[in-house]
Amino acid sequence: MNTIGNYAPDFEIPGIDKEVHHLGSYRRQFKAIAVVFIERTEATDRYLQRLQQIQNDFGDREFTIIGIDSNYYPESNTESIKAMEQYAQDRGINFPYLRDSNQDVAKGFKAKTAPSVYLLDSDGVICYQGRIDDAESEAEVKQHYLRDSIAAMLAEAKIDRDYTAPVGTDIVWRPE
Repeated sequence: MNTIGNYAPDFEIPGIDKEVHHLGSYRRQFKAIAVVFIERTEATDRYLQRLQQIQNDFGDREFTIIGIDSNYYPESNTESIKAMEQYAQDRGINFPYLRDSNQDVAKGFKAKTAPSVYLLDSDGVICYQGRIDDAESEAEVKQHYLRDSIAAMLAEAKIDRDYTAPVGTDIVWRPE
C-alpha cells in the first residue's frame, strides 16, 4: 500500500542499546530518516551491507537509518532483544536497531514485508516508500532507489521515483 505524502506514525519503542527511541527525537535531529523494517533472516542479510554503506555515506549529513524488527517471535521480548543484539553484533549494524514487539509500528506504517523502507523528512512525511534497490545481489544493482531518494531529499530536490513495491519476506504476525 502506497503511503507517500502521509505522516509517518509516531512511535516510542526499545532498541538493542537498552534505550527507548522516539521518532519525534529523530525528527528534531535529522533532515532525512529511513525507517527500514528488517528481520533476522537471509532476506535482510542480502541487503544489510548496502544499508550499512548508506548509513556510512550519509550519516554525517543529517541522515539516519532506523532498523525495526516487527516480526513475531515465540520467545520473550527480553530473549528477542538479546537475539537482535547478537545479530547486530555479528553483522556490524551501524544504525539504531529497534524492537516492535507488539507490531503497532509495522501496522501503523502498513508494512507487509521485510526489508521495506519508508524515507521521512523532518516533518515526518513519507517521501519514498519501497525497496532499497532493484536487486537481491549487490553486484546486480542498477537502480539505487533509497540512495538516490536520500541524496535528492538532502539536496532539497524532487525525488524522481517515490514508490517501488517492496520485495522480501512477509512480516510474521502474532497469532490472533
